[in-house]
Amino acid sequence: MSSTATLEPVQMQIHAAAKELAERRAAGTSGDLLIPELRPTSFEQAFAIQQTVAAIYKANNNPIAAWKCLLPSAEKTVVAPIYQKDVYQQSATCPLYPSTKDLARVEPELAFEIARDLPPRATPYTEAEIDAALGHTRLALELIKSRYHTPSEATHFDALADGLVNQGLWLGPVLNPLAGLETSYFELCVKIQDGETLQKSAIHPNGFPKAGLYWLVNFLSAQGIGLTQGQYVITGSYAGVLDLPLAQVCDFEYGALGQFAVTFTAK
Repeated sequence: MSSTATLEPVQMQIHAAAKELAERRAAGTSGDLLIPELRPTSFEQAFAIQQTVAAIYKANNNPIAAWKCLLPSAEKTVVAPIYQKDVYQQSATCPLYPSTKDLARVEPELAFEIARDLPPRATPYTEAEIDAALGHTRLALELIKSRYHTPSEATHFDALADGLVNQGLWLGPVLNPLAGLETSYFELCVKIQDGETLQKSAIHPNGFPKAGLYWLVNFLSAQGIGLTQGQYVITGSYAGVLDLPLAQVCDFEYGALGQFAVTFTAK
């Protein structure tokens, strides 16, 4: 068993890493990779830093309002919180920190609403229990920004500690309620005010969009973390990152799933 003397420096390093990343996120800035002694080298360390950032934000009245996830693979586990002050509900404008090229970086997603609390418990939740706790499904955009100058040089653990390049979430209209609607893929069309049109075949990375959600509920439960009413979960980008202009209306069409318009503005 580790002694307190061994644990204290580790906790200090985790807190120091979290403090630096929390300050960068709050200011919308990027910096170098953390100094070697603060960089996580395991999932456990990265998740601990990430959750310490969440504790810092909660203490400043900015609790977790959503989560991003994917089904884990042999190479990586994708799980990160999204904070209340960075979630926008169907607003005509969406403020964000732009890229170095002065563009909005977003990923098309579906967001699942938690309508009933799913507190941590000893036994896993069944898919039926999780489905029964869900509310609306919304068309959504994940807002993207790394807190590292050179994210390509960051390891997965570096990125995980930093919240996996998430800077927020824009929640759009409720999914078309038509029964039997296909949600694993759709034809994405983005019409930009200046006349440009972007078209992509959008495919969910896990095939079934709820797969990551089912995993997330039980993963968090095992960590003593619950999902609460009013939170949302996004489970993977359908079309990777889109780089879109600021200050121009962007009309999104998610095939038969629905459509919306939004204008991105710089914070």
